[in-house]
Amino acid sequence: MSNPVVKGFWDQPTGSWQYVFHDPDTMKGAIIDPVLDFDPLAGATSTNNAERLLAYVREKGIELLWILDTHPHADHFSAASWIKAQTGASTGIGEKVTGVQTLWQNIYNLPKDFPTDGSQWDRLFAEGDSFMLGNVSVGVMFSPGHTLASITYVAGDAAFVHDTLMMPDSGTSRADFPGGSSAALYDSISAILALPEKTRVFVGHDYAPERDAACEATVAEQRNSNIHWKNSPTKADYCALRDARDATLPLPKLMLAALQVNIRGGEIPEDESNGRSYLKLPLNYFESR
Repeated sequence: MSNPVVKGFWDQPTGSWQYVFHDPDTMKGAIIDPVLDFDPLAGATSTNNAERLLAYVREKGIELLWILDTHPHADHFSAASWIKAQTGASTGIGEKVTGVQTLWQNIYNLPKDFPTDGSQWDRLFAEGDSFMLGNVSVGVMFSPGHTLASITYVAGDAAFVHDTLMMPDSGTSRADFPGGSSAALYDSISAILALPEKTRVFVGHDYAPERDAACEATVAEQRNSNIHWKNSPTKADYCALRDARDATLPLPKLMLAALQVNIRGGEIPEDESNGRSYLKLPLNYFESR
């Protein structure tokens, strides 16, 4: 078995990390959490981030097999659908995405025939699923809390933990979105930090507090230095800390736009009669913070 070569790509406007990883022996690879650029003032999408990822794939000679989302994101649009159209690679996400689709179908008042069966992706992964990427074994951990559908991909000695953990000096991720749970997040983090201590942990976001953006820390570094975890909090103490912190946070500025794209697997809503696509906002469903 091999360990993957991992390359991170940071998107400064959303603080998001995207990854390309590949098996150095066979050069088979995957993309994780690609960003489709969105300008909320102009209502315009573009593919600058996705093109960066594909340029790296071509430069290294990687055979792209998978485009993997860890969950339906609330802070950026997924570029999975666009990259699939360019490459033919398969798309995947956790099987609990169907619950997120149903939840947000109601929030957006989408038509009753809107598919909430996860059929927008090629594969829905469950806890314990695994697949090979060349000589790299990739396993799936169900990691809810940040969302009810979040999963972690463990590829050799690399764990892509999405929005459970931040870098150690930033703590852990919020759990107050619809379907989120600080108690579930505690359990998910506990499982991730039970991996071997040298496991490379790749986070989904970094907001670079007075330092350069970073994306990687080992399990040992997260256990010992994460500001929300280093004192081995009890579940009750962690939930109290997380819930109090979350109550002060505004909703992500792109959440109401992003979820209606991301529950479609990265596809923008269907064109209307004038040939244009539109996003809609559920007024007064959420309270201002």
